Amino acid sequence: MRPGDPGIVLGLYRSRYERSLLEDALTLGIRRIDTSYNYLDYTAHQVLAHRSGDLLERFSISTKVGFFPTGTGHSEHSLNPIRLHQAVKESVDHLGMAPTVVFLHNPEHTLSRLEPERRDEALATACTALATATAEGLCDAWGIASWNPLSLLPDHEQKTTAPAPQVFMTRAGLTVSARGLEAIETAAEQWDLPRERRWGMSPFAGHSTDRMWDQINARTFLDGEASCSNLAAAFRTAYELPKVSRVAVGTNHPGHLRELVQAARLPVNVDTIDRYRTLLSDAATDHRST
Repeated sequence: MRPGDPGIVLGLYRSRYERSLLEDALTLGIRRIDTSYNYLDYTAHQVLAHRSGDLLERFSISTKVGFFPTGTGHSEHSLNPIRLHQAVKESVDHLGMAPTVVFLHNPEHTLSRLEPERRDEALATACTALATATAEGLCDAWGIASWNPLSLLPDHEQKTTAPAPQVFMTRAGLTVSARGLEAIETAAEQWDLPRERRWGMSPFAGHSTDRMWDQINARTFLDGEASCSNLAAAFRTAYELPKVSRVAVGTNHPGHLRELVQAARLPVNVDTIDRYRTLLSDAATDHRST
């Protein structure tokens, strides 16, 4: 992470793709934005380039491929390497620049429907397509973005043939279960990815207005008497559950974005984080044994 970099990726999932939001992000030192081939009804890249084209060169852009239109107003997920490679090429054309990272978008959607013995081959073929696109200069690096990486892990007796991603983006924060944390960290270790190549997403499980954020005291996880909102404390904690270097978060409000930049620099209480992880793991073990 560069000096002054808050470690925040501005996610554009529910964004209105307004130029002013990117200008606010730049003012706050945020230099990374994340979008996807299928966002905004498959027009996200075109709209982003049209409204903010001259600003884009000041950002590192990550995008994702894996969902495709069916022609009937719906989407389908596919790990077909030809479709994935074509989607990367279209992304470059529509953005007018090569993304910094292209993620394989939620491969578990397809893998979970396959028999276990077929999953590794399907994942390997899809990953190879993105590795090839990277080698061709269509992006600087490729990765995997997964909401639930359990199906990405090979059986104990099986060795994976899939190339290791260069970046791994997964759920992060207090809503991630013990089983989820274990799967995320097992995958990251299997791919030998250091913390700086691990990104988090959805730190509020997609809903910062959920009542649960009024019911817990996330400030417990901070070091000292931190004066911040509960949401800010929860956001900072997301960098530790699991350990990631960046967190992708979406907002259309500059005030909220400014608060998150400040929160990203708050000190955490490492002992409290460790105790929480132990309690979470013990509770999951007790649940499985009953």
